Amino acid sequence: LADRILIAKERNPGNKPSVEVRREVVLSPQVILNCDKKDNGCHGGDQLEAYRYIKEHGVPEEGCQRYAATGHDTGNTCTDMDVCENCLPSKGCFPQKSYDKYYVSEVGTTLGEQQMMAEIYARGPIACSVAVTDGFLKYSGGIFDDKTNATDVDHAISIVGWGEEDGVPYWVLRNSWGSFWGEHGWMRLVRGVNNVGVEGECAFGVPRDDGWPTPTKIDEVEEEIVEEPEEETSVESTLGGCRQKLHFAGGERVISPLPHETMDVNDLPKNWDWRDVGGKNYVTWDKNQHIPKYCGSCWAQGTTSALSDRISILRNATWPEIALSPQVLINCHAGGTCNGGNPGLVYEYAHRHGIPDQTCQAYQATNLQCDQFAICETCWPSKESFTPGVCEPIKKFAKYYVSEYGSVSGADRMKAEIYKRGPIGCGVHATSKFEAYTDGIYSEHVMFPLINHEISVAGWGYDEETDTEYWIGRNSWGTYWGENGWFRIQMHHNNLGIEQDCDWGVPLPDGSKPNDFVVDYQGNGAMDRNFLHVGGAY
Repeated sequence: LADRILIAKERNPGNKPSVEVRREVVLSPQVILNCDKKDNGCHGGDQLEAYRYIKEHGVPEEGCQRYAATGHDTGNTCTDMDVCENCLPSKGCFPQKSYDKYYVSEVGTTLGEQQMMAEIYARGPIACSVAVTDGFLKYSGGIFDDKTNATDVDHAISIVGWGEEDGVPYWVLRNSWGSFWGEHGWMRLVRGVNNVGVEGECAFGVPRDDGWPTPTKIDEVEEEIVEEPEEETSVESTLGGCRQKLHFAGGERVISPLPHETMDVNDLPKNWDWRDVGGKNYVTWDKNQHIPKYCGSCWAQGTTSALSDRISILRNATWPEIALSPQVLINCHAGGTCNGGNPGLVYEYAHRHGIPDQTCQAYQATNLQCDQFAICETCWPSKESFTPGVCEPIKKFAKYYVSEYGSVSGADRMKAEIYKRGPIGCGVHATSKFEAYTDGIYSEHVMFPLINHEISVAGWGYDEETDTEYWIGRNSWGTYWGENGWFRIQMHHNNLGIEQDCDWGVPLPDGSKPNDFVVDYQGNGAMDRNFLHVGGAY
């Protein structure tokens, strides 16, 4: 459905800004697990019933309710809190009062090769059922052709297209078992013979309102606080207090000419936004560090956001999209914890050890141990426990490294760095006023800014009506904050200190290691604990 929403918006953009048309929407499956009572949560369900739930009730983005691998069958409730929540250090967790939901206008089923192809071509991916066999479980690549004649379906996937190779027709399908399974989480399955029952039971939903969301506001009721803060603290001292002054324990690593040394900033365009360059969106999906509980992980969020976007730029926004895991950085103290950290050490960690994507380790907003499980894991049902089952570390998975990294400050140098190599991380002074930002070009000059929060900057623009240059920044407070999780802030006046303490890294997009790489201290997925605290600066 999320894929169909993007397709529908691009086909019917109306008068919406192009960055909104191309913005990736990631819907929340957790809300379905919590609230769709006609299905059985983590114990299974039917994709058609899920579409029917969305038709009646709508579903928000994952920034409202992250995937927790639990459901109403395991004790979850379906309150306002279980649909969209927010957490603040001085307030605990509470229902979010205003957010967007997505609906479908119709639901239906389709089966058989020709009907399936027609539906996919006309309106986008469909959800289909398959029989999971031993070979399916162990699939690692190529065109899969199961020989067991299994058609007793017990798993749902999405089919996004089809193709043919050496005379063999196949479906292109997406699984939900992580990027370490199959072809980066995907499979090619022989087409036209109902292999593993794939052509016998498919469902679809048609996005309502051409894929555009419906604003949702819940009634003003007494807020349900599910997690009280340890102590009352101010927004500025704690909400934004997740970022230390930029520091590289081993010094900056600069091995190629810096962009401002090789280009004339006067030649740069007045407007530059990596969300819309030549009609293409190069940025990855938006995150929320505040759920399922407050975690001061901005130092990990801003850096992985910028690095993930830079990987996308280096790959020309081609499949597969890579979203690096901030949770691994928290687990392994690669710069800090949920109590804050130093973004500079993230780049040093990425250079030495690499960072996996989020399907290896989903964001949990908590400090965990740095072991094999906390870097990349998967879980399967067991005879003793269907859910949560048993978990095991993944031995073979992709990690992404950086070849060089450093700091940058000042508007001209920031522009050159962003234009040449992509988004950068920047420290800002997060104030109460900034927390309350909703839209427009923000301006707040702080005489002596206290850099205490990390965001990423993905471009700049010029407002002719007010003759104002501004930065385009991405926050990590959910899409219900600001302009769908983003903000614009006035340039040149060092508003919130945004131009004084920024960071950058150059990722290697194909998972290769830096040229000077000697030893991978993360043997078999396990971290050498003695190497964690580089310089002891945590």
